[in-house]
Amino acid sequence: MVDEPTPITREGLEKLEAELEHLRTVRKAEVAQRLHRALEEGGELVENAEYEDAKNEQSFVEGRIQQLEQILSNAKLINENNGPTDTVVLGSTVTVQENGRKPETYYMVGAVEANPREGRISNESPLGRALMGRKVGDEVIINAPDGPLTFKIKSIK
Repeated sequence: MVDEPTPITREGLEKLEAELEHLRTVRKAEVAQRLHRALEEGGELVENAEYEDAKNEQSFVEGRIQQLEQILSNAKLINENNGPTDTVVLGSTVTVQENGRKPETYYMVGAVEANPREGRISNESPLGRALMGRKVGDEVIINAPDGPLTFKIKSIK
């Protein structure tokens, strides 16, 4: 199976690298200490809730480490400064307006960094997919559960 490149900003790459380092150096040691304490407390392992909880946390930490390693091994930096400003691409800051409402500004990122509450939308989201490759003045229509939504592109930076 060929892994797809994971588009990511320099900031996003640094955050994921820091998280991976924290998980490897701090969290793994904390979980190991929890496991050790739970074993020292004794009792049957099948009845030891602290041990079971620590094992679950250990699985989560190990899974997240594997996930981050996979993402970082396929990371492809988004060219944030040298891209065209006449069309929407990864790394663009796009201002759109929906049917006369207040304009909203979004930063186009890969799925790994998407956080709509922070104005970072993925190129894989319905709106992101519709905006990619479009120009100022273009209108895009998104099919939402409540019906179609029309957005007009006001600016691209």
